[in-house]
Amino acid sequence: MNTTTVPARVQSLPEPDRPRAAAVALWLFMGVASTFFSLFIVAYGMRMDAQDWSPITLPSQLWISTALLVVGSVLMQRAAAAAGAGEPRAMRVLLAGGGAAAAAFVGSQLLAWQVLIDQRVLLSSNPAASFFYVLTALHGLHVLGGLVAWSVSAQALSMSAAQLPSAAWRIRLCARYWHFLLAVWLVLYFILAQLTPEIVRFICGRS
Repeated sequence: MNTTTVPARVQSLPEPDRPRAAAVALWLFMGVASTFFSLFIVAYGMRMDAQDWSPITLPSQLWISTALLVVGSVLMQRAAAAAGAGEPRAMRVLLAGGGAAAAAFVGSQLLAWQVLIDQRVLLSSNPAASFFYVLTALHGLHVLGGLVAWSVSAQALSMSAAQLPSAAWRIRLCARYWHFLLAVWLVLYFILAQLTPEIVRFICGRS
């Protein structure tokens, strides 16, 4: 009678190696995302020097969006510190607040879009409007991805103080990604609000 050998199950990384591997993967992802956004910013600067470029007035809701990202970044950093210190009560409040701020940011962005739509500033209205929608949508998608990562980290909400240190690295990585989202948003907001064709020509050495 023939016997069949059952293949050995592929073992996952040992627990001590997981934080390091996850950190490297996150750095690689943020590097790729930074390059991606940089290419769009370069295209934005090159396109705005064309004759058909017509700047749009940015909705005031973007200030609220910025404040929400700053608050979320601070809360996530403090949640990571609380998890590392084994303080479950503080961690729960801070982690939940960080996720709520990110979700509110998405809502604020949708509201800003609605304001522009009500003003008949549509995706196809002009190149400036098209870039605004594309850039903010791309950033919003990264925020939604961050919320997925946050939902994984949120498993720590039900952990005891003794269990927190083993999960603290997930919250630290989530906080790091929140800082990245904030940095990208600040750059995008500055570009959308302050960059002009004159500045582009000066940077490119053209009069």
